[in-house]
Amino acid sequence: MTRQASPHFSLSTMLLLGVFNNCATMDAASVSSPSGDIVLSCNTDAEGIARYEVQHKGSPVILPSALGFSFTDGSTIGKGLTILSEKQSSFDETYELPWGERRLVRNHYKELELVFGKASDGVKSFKVRFRVYDDGLGFRYEFPEQEGVDALEIADENTQFHLAGNHTSWWIPADWDCYEHLYSQTRIEGIDALGMYKDNRPMSSTIVENAVCTPITMKTDDGLLISFHEAALLDYPEMTLRVNPQEHMLQSSLVGSRRTEWKARCELPFSTPWRTIQISETAGGLIDSCLIINLNEPNKLGDVSDYVRPMKYVGIWWEMHLDRNTWAYEGGRHGATTENAKKLIDFASKNNIGGMLVEGWNTGWENWIDPEAREGIFDFTTPYPDYDLVEVARYGKEKGVELIMHHETSAAITTYIDRMDAAFGLMRDLDLHCVKTGHVGDIIPVGEYHHGQWMVNFYQSVYEKAAEYRIAINAHEPIKPTGIRRTYPNAISREGARGQEYNAWSPGSNPPDHVPNLVFTRLLAGPMDYTPGVFNIKLKPYRPDNQLNSTLAKELALYVVLYSPIQMVADLPEYYEGEPAFQFIRDVPCDWEESHTLNGEVGQYVTIARRERGGDAWFIGSVSDEKPRHFELKLDFLPEGKSYRMAKYADAEDAHWDKNPCAYTITRSVVTRDSVLTLDLAPGGGAAVALVPID
Repeated sequence: MTRQASPHFSLSTMLLLGVFNNCATMDAASVSSPSGDIVLSCNTDAEGIARYEVQHKGSPVILPSALGFSFTDGSTIGKGLTILSEKQSSFDETYELPWGERRLVRNHYKELELVFGKASDGVKSFKVRFRVYDDGLGFRYEFPEQEGVDALEIADENTQFHLAGNHTSWWIPADWDCYEHLYSQTRIEGIDALGMYKDNRPMSSTIVENAVCTPITMKTDDGLLISFHEAALLDYPEMTLRVNPQEHMLQSSLVGSRRTEWKARCELPFSTPWRTIQISETAGGLIDSCLIINLNEPNKLGDVSDYVRPMKYVGIWWEMHLDRNTWAYEGGRHGATTENAKKLIDFASKNNIGGMLVEGWNTGWENWIDPEAREGIFDFTTPYPDYDLVEVARYGKEKGVELIMHHETSAAITTYIDRMDAAFGLMRDLDLHCVKTGHVGDIIPVGEYHHGQWMVNFYQSVYEKAAEYRIAINAHEPIKPTGIRRTYPNAISREGARGQEYNAWSPGSNPPDHVPNLVFTRLLAGPMDYTPGVFNIKLKPYRPDNQLNSTLAKELALYVVLYSPIQMVADLPEYYEGEPAFQFIRDVPCDWEESHTLNGEVGQYVTIARRERGGDAWFIGSVSDEKPRHFELKLDFLPEGKSYRMAKYADAEDAHWDKNPCAYTITRSVVTRDSVLTLDLAPGGGAAVALVPID
């Protein structure tokens, strides 16, 4: 976690790479993707500034953009650099994921490794490693170990992304504490993160400059899709992107801390996270890309099948957001009772739902957001008097339903660190293997932000500690996903965006275009626990002034469109009773053999087809913004010679997200790969399709 300070050395006095084999200097190098469509070039200009550029099919994507760092002692990596050596290689493998959007993933790239150096008071040098794929590229800085240097104290990373135009962009502000903002669609020149959100900030929000969070997705005037993010974020702050609107320039800006002069303190040897640029001629190509996960290390946990179990789950959760019950025991409306938990377990058991989450089960909720009382308020092991934790766990096991634990830390991180072993030990004793963590509020210790290096290390320590206890983590108020799930597959899902709960209690519900925005931005980073499946769209009688800006059919489609290996069946059970559409939720899995995006435009609509893991059934989800849509889709992803029984859950002809959200139809037919699927989506609507093979 927090490291003790050690000697800080100026780059002007240290040897970062020992021997260069007397190689001659050069001023340019390049590498192309396996197909040759994407070309990455890097050179040093007359001032010795290292710059890279990217082309796609001969057209510029990234104009010459500088690489470099600033350090707390005033030294920099910037001017006066030369390329001392280059090495090129290629790599091609196919590996298997224990869970995910697809079982098999191809990892095929060409690599360029450049060593940069400069002679001054000594020799300072570093590597930049570029990996170029057919769907984009990633690059990172690498600093090797050398004698006499313990660590670098980084004031900021100065990586530039000079765009080739004033692209249309979908973005949220670079908030150092929270990702729960609505997406804006503007040109690059129209990005104003400070101005747009000064009066509309979520809890624990910290916006310090005109910068955006990643992933940020763009579309050029020629129709090319580009998305910027990072991969393998470990022991380093989150990268946000400072915007220079007039020059169409983005520049990395690391999340900092009020406790230290540096934004990152990195012990040598170290590598930064990968800076990623996904490139696609179609919006759907961004979704189907595996670039982010490919840039992470292979699985370090081995076989996790005994405790990482993709599942749907119900929970004592939505009723609190509706204000029917409370998290706190005091007041007489406590939701987490033994009786309530058993009723939900019975419901789950009867409906092919594998898990049941209980929030508000443990003591401490009376003062959990009090700034003066948060530290030490939760011990994560003591239930309230009306909740028999041992009996609920036993009853769930008897019914084949796993109890999902909940650890809300109230952002008192030091408390959770001290009590994590006890909390996970209790879960081990009860044979429980999944926990939803939460970190609402300003971080304790004071001065740290949710997305800084200290917290990045904390989130990672939770995954590693949980793995020791055979526990999977569903993290809320998290650091954003960067593909770590490949290396630590117990990192099953995260929140990290504005989810379903905003529909219940925010001044403005999530608009109809929110999901089509999420799919092409936040979901490119990794799974999201959005908590779909609400059928009581108008939220009456509990929240008559709020509603979902959705249709019931769209809520079904979210189980396919918004990927997560753990999917909540969020509504109160009584709203599923007697609804034929609930059959789709019973049937849809959470783990997939393969996935294909059939169509899509950022912020407008998307249709995705997925085949169940280890089976032949297919499920399709399609969602729209506030506009109606008509699609005729080929089913040529189905195998030859097979017929399927199709159940299509669609918006009724008069359905509308506001005027008539619960009107839907179910049609059944037999289809093959030669069939054409017709979908008519209402304004703000959607459709869900189940295709089951006929033996």
